[in-house]
Amino acid sequence: MPKRIVIDPVTRIEGHAKISIFLDDTGQVSDARFHVTEFRGFEKFCEGRPLWEMPGITARVCGICPVSHLLASAKAGDRILSVTIPPVAAKLRRLMNWGQIIQSHALSFFHLTAPDLLLGMDSDPAKRNVFGLIAAEPELARGGIRLRQFGQEIIELLGGAKIHPAWAVPGGVREPLTPEARTHIQQRIPEAKATTLNALDKFKNLLQDYQKEVQTFGNFPSLFMGLVTPDGLWETYDGYIRFVDSNGNIIADKLDPTNYQEFIGEVVQPDSYLKSPYYRPLGYPENNSHSGLDSGMYRVGPLARLNICSSIGTPLADQELQIFRQLAQGAVTSSFFYHYARLIEIIACIEYVEIFLDHPDILSNRLRAEAGVNQLEGVGVSEAPRGTLFHHYQVDENGLMQKVNLIIATGQNNLAMNRTVAQIAKHFIQGTEIPEGMLNRVEAGIRAFDPCLSCSTHAAGQMPLQIQLVASDGTLLDEISRS
Repeated sequence: MPKRIVIDPVTRIEGHAKISIFLDDTGQVSDARFHVTEFRGFEKFCEGRPLWEMPGITARVCGICPVSHLLASAKAGDRILSVTIPPVAAKLRRLMNWGQIIQSHALSFFHLTAPDLLLGMDSDPAKRNVFGLIAAEPELARGGIRLRQFGQEIIELLGGAKIHPAWAVPGGVREPLTPEARTHIQQRIPEAKATTLNALDKFKNLLQDYQKEVQTFGNFPSLFMGLVTPDGLWETYDGYIRFVDSNGNIIADKLDPTNYQEFIGEVVQPDSYLKSPYYRPLGYPENNSHSGLDSGMYRVGPLARLNICSSIGTPLADQELQIFRQLAQGAVTSSFFYHYARLIEIIACIEYVEIFLDHPDILSNRLRAEAGVNQLEGVGVSEAPRGTLFHHYQVDENGLMQKVNLIIATGQNNLAMNRTVAQIAKHFIQGTEIPEGMLNRVEAGIRAFDPCLSCSTHAAGQMPLQIQLVASDGTLLDEISRS
């Protein structure tokens, strides 16, 4: 008798979602689906707004990664103005993006993931949270809080606010970096480095205890996509699109990100508000839970960025990248290693912040190129913490929005998240009773991607977690509730 397990909502992620796990007649998991159940509609209600307002408006998509939308929107505006922004404005935008990645990755690792890793997947759920982590590992928890604060301070010192800074604009940025702000950031760099390197050591020492999770948390062939420099270095703000396969082979390179529609297709599924982008040349995987390397499923974000780049370009991060790459013969395919990749990227961002603060023009006041509407269409692309972000705008002669399309990192990981849930459920769920630790592993597989559902669906409130095992005739066979 077919059965269905529903996890609603998934906890310790940014937004609301549920998971359905389907059992076959023998009680074995046959498939799983990740449903995003909130809807926001930014693409539609931006229509009619002036181009100049778009960075400030779209930054409100999310309180966790507003800078990502701010920068992608401003870059789309640059295209519509047909300007090259002043060099220092590009450098300052990069600084803010690195601060954004630091604070977001720190939140993901120390607040959302570390309770699982350091307290145990099967530990008491009442204590398996950031407060339990503070009690068990006070120095690590404190370091994680201060590391996130460091990233937020970079954003605030540049943009005037930690959240939703209305700072980057079409043509450049509004305000310069002050000498006092530069000194403050520089003084905090040693502590930020030490915290991240300590977390990296702890993570690597824990790997032996999590080999089952390494093998089952989204460990399958897929493509990986992201931005790289013209020389193939790790990139977060500009550059070209590169795709690699699970063997580490480059299958497409130096793609112009503004022509994304040539290589990215989008599908809307009836059971989720989350779109499902795919690599157009290989086609949409009709059965994405079982799709393999011959499909257009791809992953973005920290794991993808480390898989596609030739190197990072800074000493500490490149040293860690070499250790990371020893995990696999080709690309590192287990989504469990998104956590590892985030820590390496934090180190990279800190090192690049340190380098850029020493640039002789970093305090310059030449911040903005002035122009009017010169193109009726523009695409802005940047790397958000969770992966590549596209803002595509069409405007009229007055710069009023006619059409908006946002392709969000979490959406691009949607097919891979579905397959991850199915893989974990098949390994850890047996029969009609679901131990809490097994349930937590299903959720942890989603948390590995650090999905940001507010971004990706464009709801306020809290819902209790409820998991039901229901027979095809509607009989309730088992139920787990979490408030």
